[in-house]
Amino acid sequence: MTDPQIVLTERVQQALARAFGQEHADADPLIRPSQFADFQANVAMSLAKRLRRAPREVAEAIRTELSDFPGTIEVSGPGFLNITLDDTWIAAEAAQMLDDARLGIGTITPAQTVVIDYSAPNAAKEMHVGHLRTTIVGDALARLHEHLGNKVIRQNHLGDWGTPFGMLIEHLLDIGEEAAVAQLEAGMGTEYYQAARAKFDADESFKTRARVRVTTLQSGDPETLRLWHVFMDATVRYFNKIYEMLGVTLTDADIAGESMYNPMLQKVCDDLEEAGVAQISEGALCVFPPGFTGSDDKPLPLIIRKSDGGYGYATTDMAAVRYRVHDLKADRMLYVVGADQALHFRMVFEAARMAGWLPDTVSAEHVKIGMMLGKDGRRFKTRSGESVKLMDLLQEAIDRATAAIADRGYDEQMQREIAHAVGMGAVKYADLSVSHDSEYVFDFDRMLGFTGNTAPYLQYAQARIRSIFRRGGVDPATATGPIVLGEPAERALALQLLGFGAVVEQTTALSEPHRLCAYIYAAATAFTDFFEQCPVLKEGVEPDVRASRLALCALTLRVLETGLDLLGVPVPERM
Repeated sequence: MTDPQIVLTERVQQALARAFGQEHADADPLIRPSQFADFQANVAMSLAKRLRRAPREVAEAIRTELSDFPGTIEVSGPGFLNITLDDTWIAAEAAQMLDDARLGIGTITPAQTVVIDYSAPNAAKEMHVGHLRTTIVGDALARLHEHLGNKVIRQNHLGDWGTPFGMLIEHLLDIGEEAAVAQLEAGMGTEYYQAARAKFDADESFKTRARVRVTTLQSGDPETLRLWHVFMDATVRYFNKIYEMLGVTLTDADIAGESMYNPMLQKVCDDLEEAGVAQISEGALCVFPPGFTGSDDKPLPLIIRKSDGGYGYATTDMAAVRYRVHDLKADRMLYVVGADQALHFRMVFEAARMAGWLPDTVSAEHVKIGMMLGKDGRRFKTRSGESVKLMDLLQEAIDRATAAIADRGYDEQMQREIAHAVGMGAVKYADLSVSHDSEYVFDFDRMLGFTGNTAPYLQYAQARIRSIFRRGGVDPATATGPIVLGEPAERALALQLLGFGAVVEQTTALSEPHRLCAYIYAAATAFTDFFEQCPVLKEGVEPDVRASRLALCALTLRVLETGLDLLGVPVPERM
């Protein structure tokens, strides 16, 4: 089966070629859903200027060339083409989609290698809500690309290196390895850091030890590296608890932290300087990508090596670009990082192009992540002004979900499973359903609601479909139709479902999960209308109508489950 808009686009372009010549075959038909028909094509309005003919005349010529189209086409207004598809065509396409294991979702040919940089918490501190959006959006993009057949390489760019680790290791020695590990595994990374920092600020001997420890760490001292591993292993084990709770696909094999690039940094500097891409400016080694200026209108530097000889984020990110292109053979790189880093990444990508490390054949994209806000419209924090611990936030979501589904007669195990799915689904979907580069307000009451564009609403829709099959004693996999469309709500649902494959492909291409969310919500809403207007199991429903409606239910169920799974949103069978 094929998405109706894709079919219409191809048909209208062919009509344009026949009516006005092959040079117009690639014109955008400008097809959009319409309240007056199924779709409206507005190409005649734009093409008329090029042809120097009246838009309505152009529209009539296009309509004439579409005489074999499976539906009706009317010219309205100054030159709009209102297109209504035949019910039989929609039904046949829906039946074909139901028979398709991939539900009309294509695959990318040839497959690409897509490197996705996401999550990236700072190992020196606790994971907080600032890491939630990068983790959720990045994981959804990884799932989408894999489903379309691309080779996905996840890169969890941990902040696991640098000067803070001198004091963190010394603090570990002071309190003992066992106590330090217990604290880190319990998610008290922020408290651990604060205690180390307090000693660093107040105790000169500790400060001296910490600075010496940084030197031994950077020089590769075996014992210092062992202690660093003790710290990191405990921290990663805690991160993994959060990843497991969220249901994201990151593993230890995906960790590619700052420490991994440390041995490459000197060569990055040497190669850039030798190639004339970087130059010494005020004692620092800098690249000056063209087109970037500061508030004083002077060229803005990307500092590759500081004047004191130290390296910064730019050095590591330049090393990462070269590694991902040269070693990982990336065709496309997605950096799912906060929007406030936009200037930094534009400069890094341009500097990498200047160095020849980022060829035109490789796409490097910053998937900008907007800030999470509280109900007061300010950065989401605790009442005391501190960052909210991510584990605390997720646990609260589960606790609230537990309260929302209480007294429904489930046994304890099932209630835990449903509450976890509802809580995590609510948090993840609320994030994914808004444009990733926009700010959004974190509101438990809204995201856990069973009405509106929320995960519980969508989860309940698929659970309700499952209940239909349970009551009817039918396996959804055996509901194959044939599909016959007799009611407007049946037709509207079938037409909506046909767009699934195209939306998944568009969402992946644009790195915009909110598009898929909007589609799934529209599909669930269309099913709700269908469910209310078209009885499925009610006594008196003819067997062929019952079979057709069960087939539509089965197709809707597969679309909802597949779509939510691609977003990483769990779907409980009962609610």
